[in-house]
Amino acid sequence: MEDLAVSLAETLRAAREAQELSTNALAGRSGVSRAMIAKIERGDAQPTAVLLGKLAAALGMTLSSLIARAEANTQRVRRFADQPVWTDPETGYRRRAVSPGSGGPLELVEVDLPAGAVVSYGAESYTFLHHQIWVLSGHLRFREGDVDHELDPGDCLQLGPPAPCSYINPTTENCRYLVVISKRLGG
Repeated sequence: MEDLAVSLAETLRAAREAQELSTNALAGRSGVSRAMIAKIERGDAQPTAVLLGKLAAALGMTLSSLIARAEANTQRVRRFADQPVWTDPETGYRRRAVSPGSGGPLELVEVDLPAGAVVSYGAESYTFLHHQIWVLSGHLRFREGDVDHELDPGDCLQLGPPAPCSYINPTTENCRYLVVISKRLGG
């Protein structure tokens, strides 16, 4: 198992324990089975983006902040070569944590969504966040609740109130986009 995957497993367990949550309680909050949480924490399973998103949201953090904690970077400059890249084993979705350090109010995440891939998150993943998507190349269909937004290079979407969302690449070419996340006041 690669270093970031091992660190993610340890970070997830530490975040759960810091909130004094049992695996049963986290399973209840996240909708992820207790057995799967245990496998992820032991490093026996490589979690998908969807699973990590559900677990992070249930712990009151973003997927980006979970990854940032896992790599424990407190530098103010994050060089390209040092930006952690995580690939979803199910879809090939690749995310690069661009922002330096962890715990800041703003996160930048570069995503490469393979042709034909779909990655979906529940509304809980967007609670307490301002979220924008800026398409750099390719085409992205972003489904926000019941509304589809068709986004091309240069297009930027600001998300509305929390809703279940899907990142969809309906084309035969990869789509690259930047996600900008900031915490809402009070969240």
